[in-house]
Amino acid sequence: MKPNRLTTTVLLLSAVLFAGCATIPQNDQSDQTARNVSPVDPYENTNRTFYKITDAVDRHVLEPVAHAYIVHVPNPLRRSIGNFYDNVAYPNVALNAFLQGKVQQGLEDTLRFAVNSTIGLFGLFDMATPMGLKQNDEDFGQTLGVWGVDTGSYLFLPFLGPSSSRDVSGIPVSVVTNALFYITSAAVFAPIGVLGIIDKRARLSGSMLIRDQAALDAYLFVREASLQQRRHQIYDGNPPPESYDDPSQDDSLEDSLVQDNPLQNNTARDRRTDRVSRPQNDPVKMTLDLPRANLQPIDLEHNPARDRRTDRTLQQH
Repeated sequence: MKPNRLTTTVLLLSAVLFAGCATIPQNDQSDQTARNVSPVDPYENTNRTFYKITDAVDRHVLEPVAHAYIVHVPNPLRRSIGNFYDNVAYPNVALNAFLQGKVQQGLEDTLRFAVNSTIGLFGLFDMATPMGLKQNDEDFGQTLGVWGVDTGSYLFLPFLGPSSSRDVSGIPVSVVTNALFYITSAAVFAPIGVLGIIDKRARLSGSMLIRDQAALDAYLFVREASLQQRRHQIYDGNPPPESYDDPSQDDSLEDSLVQDNPLQNNTARDRRTDRVSRPQNDPVKMTLDLPRANLQPIDLEHNPARDRRTDRTLQQH
């Protein structure tokens, strides 16, 4: 298959996938209209369905294979394999650095790719980092965010993971800028592609373990973690405070946690009510809140035995 024909095929498949993810069935729309839908995740029913399917495939197929990969492949070899896949995808980083106006970073990223592709033997060894060429993380979704494009609706793409209506446009760009995209031999591309999937899942094992141990609702945990990570990436690790303190997003998350059981105590809602109703630094309140555990009752009655003990103590001194 020629490269231009392969490009057309992948772009068409991506367009079909995006259209399918952005379209909600009529019954899903009616269900969401009847409930309090989060503005961040208006397609939650569809997204949860895709999440359950992806999670089932992951737990029954990818997770056991990734576990065997971690156990049987030595760590130095796994590190080299990971370096290889990071390097073949790095042209996407350099391109988007230029698109975001980071000219110096773009030049350094281009040099990093050149060094690791040559001296580092196609990226198997990271020779650029010791030379001061650090590894960056840029993609076209971040570029659109820097250009001022709003995140839009949260989407969970089947087998691809968390995304948004803005970030999905970066998937074709990342595919075309990946060096593996131009391998036309299926006998070479297939095993390299499969190994890449296994390596990526192995590198996510720690995050998956945290999700399973810490999350009451795994879907909400993945959604909020991915949205915060994207804000962190767009602002290069220095997001403005308001991006983490958005009341509408906090309320939507808290409401989603209790919407299936409206009679359940809502601790987060109670904290918000307390912050509004309770005056700050109220001296009367502060006085009343003093701990009482160490207060001793005052005995005003005459106790001859106690008085004699006190007199003996005073005479000894």
